[in-house]
Amino acid sequence: MFMTLPNKIGVIVDSFRAGMNEGLKKAKAVGADGVQMHAVRGEMDPDNLQQAVRKELRAYIGSLGLDISALCGDLGGYGFQDRKVNPDKIEKSKRILDLAVDLGTNVVTTHIGHIPEEADDPICAEMRQACEELSEYAAGKGAYFAIETGPETAERLKRFLDSFSSKGVAVNFDPANMVMVTGDDPAQGVRLLKSYIVHTHAKDGISLRKVDPRIVYSPFGFNPMDHEETAAMMEGGRIFREVPLGEGSVNFDAYFGALEEIGYTGYLTIEREVGDDPEADIRRAVEFIRKYRK
Repeated sequence: MFMTLPNKIGVIVDSFRAGMNEGLKKAKAVGADGVQMHAVRGEMDPDNLQQAVRKELRAYIGSLGLDISALCGDLGGYGFQDRKVNPDKIEKSKRILDLAVDLGTNVVTTHIGHIPEEADDPICAEMRQACEELSEYAAGKGAYFAIETGPETAERLKRFLDSFSSKGVAVNFDPANMVMVTGDDPAQGVRLLKSYIVHTHAKDGISLRKVDPRIVYSPFGFNPMDHEETAAMMEGGRIFREVPLGEGSVNFDAYFGALEEIGYTGYLTIEREVGDDPEADIRRAVEFIRKYRK
């Protein structure tokens, strides 16, 4: 398929597994335009970054000729499904968004947990209440908390997003999560979620066996050990496999074509969570995406 993508190419710094400073240099060396960084703990924890340090970091990244495409604010656990811990997670998420704005980006990507199938599920209500507060906070700053695709179908995610009073909660579209877990067609998912997509991950993968997505994402109140055989397959990497860009089941002609069709001009940010030589895989991924920019 002929296309000329306008999108800049990003890289998740943590994918290099080399620390932040070295990872930033490697991102520049492989030809990325921008970077995404995890901002939950350690040196990128908002509590550890005073205003002066934030200014210095922003200036340093700019001096490398890089933008910040987004921060990753995934707090783990059950996302926002557990009422007891939600207040602390909401406040932490707000501080991460503040940091993002200070660093010059308006996107924080996150996982909120597996959205239940039934809209009247009490867990769904807890998630909706937490995300409504985060949506209002983000919208007030002209920013977004971007939910990463994967734990549920695009159709179910859209129904959830349509329930909010503002657009501060949006989508970080990851096509690999779809093909590896839900079996959704990424191109169709893009068209369905088009009004919500503010950031994307460039990642590829293959599904080895169809399973209940709850096995993979283990939502609150669901015990994967009730499904011991499948849980063991999950632990052994026999359910899905992340692979280098272009070597899996994501149809990038169709996926990039759909992004072009909806007018998405944001970042294509490479994520590589496995592999023995992530730098080489990321370099090849940059070259792979560039073929669509000619």
